[in-house]
Amino acid sequence: MPNLLAMSFEGELAPSFTLHCLDAGRTLPDGWGLGYYPAGEPSAAILKEPAPPQTSIRSQLALAWEQVESNVFVLHIRHATWGALSDANTQPFCRTWGRRDWLIGHAGSLDHKPETTGPFEPVGSTDTEQMFCMLLNRFVEKGWRSLMDVDLDVMHGWLTELNKIGELSLCLTDGRDLLVHADHRGVPLFVGMLVPPYEKLAFGDDDLDVDLTRRGAKSRKGAIISTEPLVAREGDAAKAIAWRQLAPGTMMVIREGAVITERTTDAPTPTERVLRRPRRAEPRRFDVTHRTTYKYTKPIERSTHVLRLTPVHDRLQSVVASSLTVSVPCQSRDYEDVFGNRVRRLEIETEFDEMVIEAKSVIDVLDVDPLGFGPLRVSSTIPLVWMPWQRQVLDPYLLPQELPETQLGELAEYAMSFVKRNNYDLLDTLLDMNHTIYREYAYTQGVTTVLTTAFEVYVNRSGVCQDFTNLMICLARLLGVPARYVCGYIYTGSKATNTAQSEASHAWVQLYLPQVGWKGFDPTNGILTQTDHVRVAVGRNYIDATPTSGTIFVGGGGETLSVDVKVEPHQDVPPG
Repeated sequence: MPNLLAMSFEGELAPSFTLHCLDAGRTLPDGWGLGYYPAGEPSAAILKEPAPPQTSIRSQLALAWEQVESNVFVLHIRHATWGALSDANTQPFCRTWGRRDWLIGHAGSLDHKPETTGPFEPVGSTDTEQMFCMLLNRFVEKGWRSLMDVDLDVMHGWLTELNKIGELSLCLTDGRDLLVHADHRGVPLFVGMLVPPYEKLAFGDDDLDVDLTRRGAKSRKGAIISTEPLVAREGDAAKAIAWRQLAPGTMMVIREGAVITERTTDAPTPTERVLRRPRRAEPRRFDVTHRTTYKYTKPIERSTHVLRLTPVHDRLQSVVASSLTVSVPCQSRDYEDVFGNRVRRLEIETEFDEMVIEAKSVIDVLDVDPLGFGPLRVSSTIPLVWMPWQRQVLDPYLLPQELPETQLGELAEYAMSFVKRNNYDLLDTLLDMNHTIYREYAYTQGVTTVLTTAFEVYVNRSGVCQDFTNLMICLARLLGVPARYVCGYIYTGSKATNTAQSEASHAWVQLYLPQVGWKGFDPTNGILTQTDHVRVAVGRNYIDATPTSGTIFVGGGGETLSVDVKVEPHQDVPPG
């Protein structure tokens, strides 16, 4: 039986809880309680029952009541050590501070109650409630009104001292963050990271079952904390939840289903926020060859073609040399399209059944420090506010893909989970989104087409660079962040495991940051673009930036297309 269970999700879920420990013929616990935050509000709701009867009516609410929906849950099943069997002594306990309700759940028992003075006083007689009041009184003294305000090193020190007077595996939440501490003395604590996709997912043991999808499936990331690792009951739980035991003395903070920080007795683990920020790179020069071959079962007599194969030339990327050849005689015209792309239009009236288009370029890539604006202290928060003329210019990059309203609503909720997890900071939100798509979505060729929607990618969690780019564009635009599609090339190196990315055109996202400009985010690789990416074309979507397109007016038949791309370091002196 898990004495303590807590869960944090990106967005709200409505799980059902089946308390088998209350079934007829079972040895009953001394009490149980479930705390959660309806509709993501700062006020908590608690279902609790001391000395519960068998087949308890209250427990049926935890099983079937649709209102039990939240992104944070704390469940405690009591085996009394301190105090009478009463509501006042049944966890989780709740107190209000900083205009939020706080919940605590504790597994284990202290040798004696810690002393405390201040505005918070216990109602019951348990060691847990006394400790809860002590912590909140210290928060009041420090002026910490949320877990986000807490000095985590100081907090870890307090919990380490408390652990010296007894067993201390606990979960503390303010409705947004979930703080977890693993006991030094022997009350184990496990964390299970929930990874989508999943359609049905239930887990538990002989005393408790939790079904995350009984009242409707939302394939969301989450973190599950339990004093026992729970086993898969139904559906995808076995592959979706990876359990590990926390080392004794570990303190962890979870927000929106993701670990924000993890501290052991030795040192804090580097947060993903630090790991996501790239190091400064060196300028690079590349030789790029892009060869496209069209073959037809019947001759083409008349056609037009549009080519976007000449790389961008600007302050962050310099075209040293470029050439574009076509194997079929044609008339051509070069121009710049409305997105600033260098385009060549071909008019062909010569009969052919095979056409080879070859573009060669020598490129200097100079974007060595994409976050170089940091020292200027340029910082923005979501929501962004655009001046009317700015919005007019950026409007083509703010409209998300046309999808059913229900699908856009689900994607908007998903996008907001990144915002909440990163305290509404624009850059940290976008870095988190970029890295999450890389980490949680599988690069799988052949499972999508150019017609695959952002919602389908979100549900299935797989695709290729074009799909991940479309998803991130959609999420960013739903947050009011201008986003555009970029087509180009990537150098993966000779030791790369995913060579498919460098053997064809690559796609990524550019996002417009206020007072900074367009910055490249590559969700396929979870990185910001630097000197491994060569930009060729941009647009609202794939159609605006596609390398080659055309229209056949007379002739043709079955078409075969082959593309061969090579990106290699230039052998001469690198750019200065």
